[in-house]
Amino acid sequence: MTKQKCITLLGRRDHPTDAIEEYCHYLGQALVAHDFDLQIVRIDWSERGWLAAFRELRQLAGDLRDVWVFAQYTALAWSSRGFPTRFRRVLKILRHAGAHVAVVYHDVEPFGGQRLIDKVRRHRQVRVMREALHISELAVFTVALEKISWLTTTNPQNVVFVPVGANFLPARKEPEGITHSSPTTPLTIAVFGITGGDAGEQEVQSIAEAVRFVSPEIKNLRLVVLGRNSEAAEKQLRDALRDVVLEIFVMGVLPSGDVARALSTSHVLLFVRGQISTRRGSAIAGIACGLPIVAFAGPETAPPITEAGIQFYSPEKKGDLGAALLRILKDRELRESLAERSRRAQEQYFSWAAIAARYKEALQNNR
Repeated sequence: MTKQKCITLLGRRDHPTDAIEEYCHYLGQALVAHDFDLQIVRIDWSERGWLAAFRELRQLAGDLRDVWVFAQYTALAWSSRGFPTRFRRVLKILRHAGAHVAVVYHDVEPFGGQRLIDKVRRHRQVRVMREALHISELAVFTVALEKISWLTTTNPQNVVFVPVGANFLPARKEPEGITHSSPTTPLTIAVFGITGGDAGEQEVQSIAEAVRFVSPEIKNLRLVVLGRNSEAAEKQLRDALRDVVLEIFVMGVLPSGDVARALSTSHVLLFVRGQISTRRGSAIAGIACGLPIVAFAGPETAPPITEAGIQFYSPEKKGDLGAALLRILKDRELRESLAERSRRAQEQYFSWAAIAARYKEALQNNR
């Protein structure tokens, strides 16, 4: 059977890794089973300028009549300062050429901040997101539709919710009773990714406080930190835990297979990079590896993420993060129960097979 050609359109490349490109790679692999051929195209305006980028896009669009194009939206993919006004023109060029345009919203809310420039940027981003919704034939949101503050329509014919998946293919994780049966095996806390700047410093402080809280009662303890900004945060982390007896491994940015192995051999994922939601790939990576997750809820927190094995804590309640972590580490039965919930949620909602099936359904509904 001839496969249906589709294009996924990316803007500026992110560094050191591009999570959106990885998302498209794994989505494309999963869509093969549904007879779709998803090809990745990047319009890297940051390298050649917008005039050259638009010229390249028009040349590309000449061959895209009746082809689905999934334009991947984050504000910084289409603007270095978060003013993505040219994204509208990208979509209009595609529509004018006769392509079927879908927008995948990885940023579902505008940026925060209270400065005048923040307010102007926020207004511009909301306007662009709304206009993109009007221009496109299909909009894919990575959080539940009712959680999006600016969205006024939830027409199931052209607006759909599809959670993101982990940017790797997880290795099989056996139940803990099989893989972690030795009493000498350290109980391992994993942290996947740390935010840069001031926010990252606060995250490191939260991690250190939680580890300090559990260390008097958990004698055989290991902390594994990997992903973005982990190496930059290493000194602050080691300084904060210098008098705590535990193993600390800082692994940096790893290939996807190594990420899967590191998480799969851990006992719990500590997620402190903001609220947990269905668009937070670093949290879903833990779910994909069958881990209990310690995290806090926010405006975007909604099913199906809440069906995974999450132990929630309150950031406003002093010591609550450490207490939640300790409950999981001390109670093996609880740990295994939460891990099983994560495995079920991964299979039903966050696996690439489940995500590809949602895409196929959305395209069928928009024929």
